Amino acid sequence: MKDIQRFLMILATVLLVSCGDEKKEQETITIGEEGTVERSTTANPTNTATDTAGTAAEGIERQDGFVQVNLTGNDQMQFNLKEIRVKAGETVRLTLKHVGQLPENAMGHNFVLLQKGTDIVDFATKAASASGNEYIPEDTDQVIVHTEMIGGGEETSIEFTAPEAGTYDFICSFPGHYIQMQGKFIVE
Repeated sequence: MKDIQRFLMILATVLLVSCGDEKKEQETITIGEEGTVERSTTANPTNTATDTAGTAAEGIERQDGFVQVNLTGNDQMQFNLKEIRVKAGETVRLTLKHVGQLPENAMGHNFVLLQKGTDIVDFATKAASASGNEYIPEDTDQVIVHTEMIGGGEETSIEFTAPEAGTYDFICSFPGHYIQMQGKFIVE
């Protein structure tokens, strides 16, 4: 019993020390109407997942008649973007690249854009049992669009029209990944 208590105390100490009080700056990039780019830098008081995950328009660029979204997923179950902003009716070309090395059956990733109001946990629970359909529940009306499931080093792309204005959730539907691999798809 004392060994377990000692282990837990050491673990707690390591976790506290590793969290630290490191301050980082976070850059936000906003793409305006005519493709103008505005950058702002703010201090981020804590070292959180958003420090390494993208926000705003990083990885998003407007081109002739469409918006190119470059999304990556890694072996640590992280997307590089936590927020994607587009305009209603725009053509969106989304490229998902798995920058990790693990195969699809161990660390597969996809992009699933859900209808407004979808309960993410409920959807992900159903998706977890849909392995024969790339972890997308059959006969669901909760998915607007999704990519195929890919493994380390692979890439896939889809093209779709942005839905009506509002805030939508996007996730990776591989079992358990939605907990960390989710973000907001904001249509203006």
